[in-house]
Amino acid sequence: MSFLAWFLRSVLRYRSDVVTVNLSRSFPEKTYEEIQAIHKQFYEHLATIVKEAFWFGRYTGEKCRKRLRDSHIVEFANPEELNRLFAGARQLMLLQSHMGNWELIGGILNYSYGVPLAITSDTFAVTYRQLSSPRADRLMARIRTAAVVDLDFKGYVEARSAIRFVLDRRDQKYGYSFITDQFPYYANRKNFVHFMHRDTPTMTGAAELAVKLDMAVGYLRMECREGGGYRLEVVPISEHAAGEQPLELMQRFYQLLEADLEKQPWNYLWTHKRWKLQ
Repeated sequence: MSFLAWFLRSVLRYRSDVVTVNLSRSFPEKTYEEIQAIHKQFYEHLATIVKEAFWFGRYTGEKCRKRLRDSHIVEFANPEELNRLFAGARQLMLLQSHMGNWELIGGILNYSYGVPLAITSDTFAVTYRQLSSPRADRLMARIRTAAVVDLDFKGYVEARSAIRFVLDRRDQKYGYSFITDQFPYYANRKNFVHFMHRDTPTMTGAAELAVKLDMAVGYLRMECREGGGYRLEVVPISEHAAGEQPLELMQRFYQLLEADLEKQPWNYLWTHKRWKLQ
C-alpha cells in the first residue's frame, strides 16, 4: 500500500466506517475478508485520484493538455460512438458517475488519439456542485478546468444553474456531461431506482432535460486500466430521449454502473454518503 493510501485509511481513517458500511451493504454476498480487501484497494484508488489531481492541476491550458495527451492517462475506447450519438440527435447528454477519475472528464478532447471528436470546447459543458468553501471551490475549479482552457472555461457549469444553461442553448448543437450518482437535492428524493441491492434516491434533472430536448443519452464508463490510467467508453442509453420516462433512463444508467462495479468494486467513491437516509 502506498504511503498516502495508508495514511488515508489507517491514520486519518478518512470515512473508513462509511466505506465499510457501503461496501458491506452493496456486496452482501462477499465475505468479511473480501470486503476488507476491497476496502484496502479503494484507498489505493483514492490516493491515486488525489495524486493525479495535483499532477495535472499544476498547469492550465496547453501545458496541461500536452501533459494529458503525452501521458495517455485516459484513452477513449470508442470516440466514434460519441460522434455518432452527437450527429444523430439535437444534443448529447452523457451521464457520468464517480468511477475512475471523474475530475479528468474536462480533458475529454485530449483522449481520442487519431479520431477528432465532434464536440469542442465551445460545444461541451461539464457540470459540478459548488463547494461551501470559496477557496476550496476555486482550487477545484482550477483542477477541473485545467485540461480544457484556463479558468474562464464557459462550459464549467454549477449544477443549480445547469437547467438555465441548457435551455439557453436548446437551439444549438451541444453536449453535456452530468455526474448523476450523488445523493439528490431535496426535490428529487421522491424518485427511486434499484441500485446495489437497495432502493436508492436518484437525481433526474439531466434525464428530464434530455427528454424535454430530445437528446441522445449515453453512459460514460471510466474503467481503471491494469498498470494505471483509465479507459473511457460511451455506452448508448437512448438514441432519442423524447417520449422516454426520465426515471427509466436513470434506471438503465444505474444498471450499467452496477455491472461495472461488480467487475471493479473498488472503482467508486465509496466515501460518499450515498444512502445517508437509510
